[in-house]
Amino acid sequence: MAVAPKANTFATFEIKSAALTLVAIAIKTTDLALLAAALTARFAGVGSPFDQDPVAIDLSALRDADAVIDFPALTALLREHRMVPIAVRGGSAAQMEAAFGAGLAEAHPHAPGLPAVRAAEPAEPVAPAPAAPASAIAAPAAAAAPVADAVAAALPLPAASRRPAVVIDKPLRSGQQVYAKDADLIVLAVVSFGAEVIADGNIHVYAPLRGRALAGAHGDTTARIFTTCLEPQLVSIAGIYRTTEKELPADVLGKPAQIWLDGDSLVIEPLNP
Repeated sequence: MAVAPKANTFATFEIKSAALTLVAIAIKTTDLALLAAALTARFAGVGSPFDQDPVAIDLSALRDADAVIDFPALTALLREHRMVPIAVRGGSAAQMEAAFGAGLAEAHPHAPGLPAVRAAEPAEPVAPAPAAPASAIAAPAAAAAPVADAVAAALPLPAASRRPAVVIDKPLRSGQQVYAKDADLIVLAVVSFGAEVIADGNIHVYAPLRGRALAGAHGDTTARIFTTCLEPQLVSIAGIYRTTEKELPADVLGKPAQIWLDGDSLVIEPLNP
């Protein structure tokens, strides 16, 4: 049997720390038939907003449930909707042990990179939003499924705790992801279809935004998304998301626009000079 020379051992692999961003789907029933029906109804006609994305299963709402959770069946169900379950959090000791047996890892409730995911409520017509105060600027639509509501991973950080904005000046291609932890994100080039930009604060894209943009990733409901050309796959603020299988209004599609959160509704409006 061939044995690699000792000198080459460290050339074959390398272990590095990585801050990865996941969404957490909060499960509120142990009845998987009911969950399956709700997921199917939620995504009917628009398709799943996920594209083989890794997710964490949040069991906080089921921690005191007596019924056994069939984790192999649950993970298979989520995979049918293009989610890839890799971790679990918030369950009882017995639930967590069963999840580990099904091959899931533990996601700490306050680990970085676990923004919530929840569909935006249909937006009602609202008056134009007042300009955000300077301190807020400097600091960093379908009904929600009853059993797929999400829990914010962490409280927004105070402005004083935020870091300087992360600036990206090169195009982001499909499959690339940038995460501005505790900061705003400024992108000076195109965010291509299949690329993803995430920030705990605001997101500014001074170019076409064609991929996914998730602002306020750790629960900052005051975060906003700004772009000079709005053509996204998905936009999200503080975990409230909207996909664009249904075409955006003509006054914002392909034009300068801003996105902000009004309660549980995402408001998308032209960004006038």
